[in-house]
Amino acid sequence: MKSILSITTLSLLFIACGSSQKGSKTSVKVADPSVYAQTITQDDLKTALYQYASDEFEGRETGAEGQKKAVNFLKEHYIKYGVPAAKADGNYFQDVPLELQSTPDVTLTINGKTLKNLEDFVSINPMETSQLQATEIVNLGYGIEDDNYSSYEGVDVTGKVVLFKHGEPKNEDGTYVISGTEETSKWSNFRQQFALKRDIAMDKGAKAVLFYHPEVFAMAALRYGTSSGRMSLVGNDKNMYYFLINDGAYNAIVKEELTTKNKVLAANFDLDFKNNSKALSSENVAAIVRGTEKPDEYIIISAHLDHEGVKNGEVYNGADDDGSGTVAVLEIAEAFAKAKQAGHGPKRSVVFLNVTGEEKGLLGSRHYTDNDPIFPLANTVANLNIDMIGRTDPKRKTGDRNYIYLIGSDKLSTELHNISEMVNTKYANVELDYTYNDENDPNRFYYRSDHYNFAKNNIPVIFYFNGTHDDYHRPSDTPDKIEYDLLENRARLVFYTAWELANRDARITVDKAQ
Repeated sequence: MKSILSITTLSLLFIACGSSQKGSKTSVKVADPSVYAQTITQDDLKTALYQYASDEFEGRETGAEGQKKAVNFLKEHYIKYGVPAAKADGNYFQDVPLELQSTPDVTLTINGKTLKNLEDFVSINPMETSQLQATEIVNLGYGIEDDNYSSYEGVDVTGKVVLFKHGEPKNEDGTYVISGTEETSKWSNFRQQFALKRDIAMDKGAKAVLFYHPEVFAMAALRYGTSSGRMSLVGNDKNMYYFLINDGAYNAIVKEELTTKNKVLAANFDLDFKNNSKALSSENVAAIVRGTEKPDEYIIISAHLDHEGVKNGEVYNGADDDGSGTVAVLEIAEAFAKAKQAGHGPKRSVVFLNVTGEEKGLLGSRHYTDNDPIFPLANTVANLNIDMIGRTDPKRKTGDRNYIYLIGSDKLSTELHNISEMVNTKYANVELDYTYNDENDPNRFYYRSDHYNFAKNNIPVIFYFNGTHDDYHRPSDTPDKIEYDLLENRARLVFYTAWELANRDARITVDKAQ
């Protein structure tokens, strides 16, 4: 990276510094952000990415030696650019305690029927080795808590075993109760309901959840019933057992289909659970440029630092996923640092957050939001998340090559979406494509990267994404295939958007809280 500004840049800085007013006071104009955006260059991005996505980093597998090299690479660059650690103790690393999961030993008997692991049920959460007995199970029907419908009305599930099933209720005319139309809602989408229904039950104090969804049981048993490098956070998951169940378990509990929203069923429930998981250490990396006027309000720019590691002797370099986002965050951090060094630091603080374990289930960002936020979520204005911005989508047949998919910009804040559009028109002129922002998009990308852990806490987000390609999650995702001019343009767009959010007089409003 360049350590000094060019003569041209210095000239632009001089112009941007301000002018005298009448009288004794001097007014300093807001600096021109294009001065600092110009320091984000394809040459610098390429230099960083060829190292970060090299075989030396061994695919940056979460918790492995390559990931340790990655976090030190990031730390060294933040130090070089003069961007301090975000944590008060000066440590750039936020520890993320993980477990490498192995199939637990589980014995489960319901109403005298001994159920078979991976045939009748599969354990999702890595609970501690323990036992649980109960004499009743609360059948919650669909397990929904919504403004238009509640499965929890009139029932206390604290310390109880609860049962709910896939989907959502319908009216007599065939429309759905939640949406009021023939369209399903988030309560029928597997990716969303899998977590939403679980989290509601956990928040209400349930001790164990049995989720009946036979259509996906085989897939879940394959994913959660084998070791195969699956990881989980140590922490909140251990508060509640979570089992996906098949027909055998469901029929042992429910003798006839219930029409009420909930009902307490007499049942003999006997569980022995032995956790065979092993502890694993990993880290997020966090740095900050402190705000000059509103230092306790935060814009977070994030990207995930991990990838797939080494499989069958082949390194999965992850140049696009998410080496492209990672080096973009570094370049954006350098640009903000140079602005501050020149006396034009942002009004609000800008946090640069490189998270671990995204490929394992958004674990690093979830740890940040759910367990150990370095800065209060209530003071977090927005999250700009960058995950794959170095390539083009071969499925995109029309439109400008210089595009980016934007996801989530209008989900929580109309103002954020309008600012994003305005900034792009004024500075970047990248074609903004909202194809994957559609609520009915079958890919559900809104729920599949680290921004979602902020969005679920009603923090406005923008997810910057170039789409998938033939090298996605393959060893062929290498730095020679990155289109560095596009990477430069897209990184500058994120910088401009962050600059605007950080320097506005008032923080953006949330007008579509979930």
